[in-house]
Amino acid sequence: MRDRPKIIVLDDDPTGSQTVHGCLLLLKWDLDTLKQGLLDPSPIVFILTNTRALTGEEAERITREVCRNLKQAILRSLAEPIAASQTQPFLIVSRSDSTLRGHYPVETDAIAAELGPFDAHFMVPAFFDAGRVTVESTHYIDSGGERTPVHQTEFARDSAFGYHHSYLPDYVAEKTQGRITAGQVGRLTLSQLRGTGHEVQASLMARLMALQENTCVAVDAEVQADLDHFSQAVLAAAAEGKRFLFRSAASLLTSLAQLPPQPIASEAMSAENLSGGTRGDHPGVVIVGSHVDKTTQQLAALLKLDDVVGIEIDVDRLRTSDRPNPSGSNPNPPAFESLRQESSAKIQRVYDQGKTPVVYTSRQELVFDSTEARLAFGVMVSNLLMAIVHHLPADISFLISKGGITSNDTLSQGLELTQVRLLGQIIPGVSVVKTETTHPAFPNLPVVLFPGNVGDVDGVAVAYRRLHPNLLHPEL
Repeated sequence: MRDRPKIIVLDDDPTGSQTVHGCLLLLKWDLDTLKQGLLDPSPIVFILTNTRALTGEEAERITREVCRNLKQAILRSLAEPIAASQTQPFLIVSRSDSTLRGHYPVETDAIAAELGPFDAHFMVPAFFDAGRVTVESTHYIDSGGERTPVHQTEFARDSAFGYHHSYLPDYVAEKTQGRITAGQVGRLTLSQLRGTGHEVQASLMARLMALQENTCVAVDAEVQADLDHFSQAVLAAAAEGKRFLFRSAASLLTSLAQLPPQPIASEAMSAENLSGGTRGDHPGVVIVGSHVDKTTQQLAALLKLDDVVGIEIDVDRLRTSDRPNPSGSNPNPPAFESLRQESSAKIQRVYDQGKTPVVYTSRQELVFDSTEARLAFGVMVSNLLMAIVHHLPADISFLISKGGITSNDTLSQGLELTQVRLLGQIIPGVSVVKTETTHPAFPNLPVVLFPGNVGDVDGVAVAYRRLHPNLLHPEL
């Protein structure tokens, strides 16, 4: 049996792998694909469900489907001689946003129903690379040394996943509509996690061993060592037979996986190095779908560079002509194809000039009558971006995708991948993958998966500069 359990992550967008490397990201969840992921030698595997882009009902359906297939894939993998040392035991993680946006408790309830019972599910939203910390069970965004409770940020006002509490027990009570009261939520605080003495460790272990009936537990974390101590205790309790589920951001995965340094250092991640010398002489393309304020600021900084050209897509044109074609043969509105053709033509003109096209959706916030209408429109916009990806110049040297949902669709729809291996991070919290040599349209293409709410104002520009080191940007 392997020394550490296989960590299976159901990721609601593709950015949860932003603190690990060398593992597979699965974009399909048929039995054969899941089995490949389970038997892969990496201690961690991601299943990209993209449920944050869906309604609650669809998120539950997809999560249950993944879990049912996963249960069968686990049984099949155990029949393989190699599996005895590679696939048992398992830890299941429901990875979601570090600012508490997502389908909680829909997804953890579905996982528990299909793969349970569990003794506890842990709320671990800390993500240190983006300044997300949890202290005394309250979740904060730390920016420049100033900590703001997340319920006071733009993320809490999200039209699909808004909330009113940063104190995690109250957040759980709000999201479960009182099914789990704040008083029923357990708390692991920094004072209980810190310290290496036998008494501290024994006390933490005793608390974990006493958990039962899927108790919800909020976990503090201010630095990576806090999650290291927590993970050590979790693994010890799991070895004693305890079954745990996790609702977490990315930093917990670092502690659970315990990987060595990534093979290619972040500073050396040029398009030429990443592609094995097969790409790198041509411009790349940047696709921006995220609308959070940080993305808009990063976009503005990127567009100041001399060798990039912005191409704005007025997505409101999709809404003003939002009736599908009367024939029903094309579910997209008439403006869809005209926008696609216009955008592709502009991209080609910029590319032919030796500059990098930066394709971005219009920045104004659109208002919808319902969450369902907003999510449906988001799908239409993403479909447009993916149609644009299909028509990109074949010899681009790299692709940067900005936004979690945009990145997921770039991999699964734009590039039509079933799985892809994660190479590492180009800057903290920002992952890089590469298409296979046999990809029919874009072989050996480095693709950057850049979350919407990660990085400083120059973050996208810095990633761009690293991919194209021959282009000098002394102002960065």
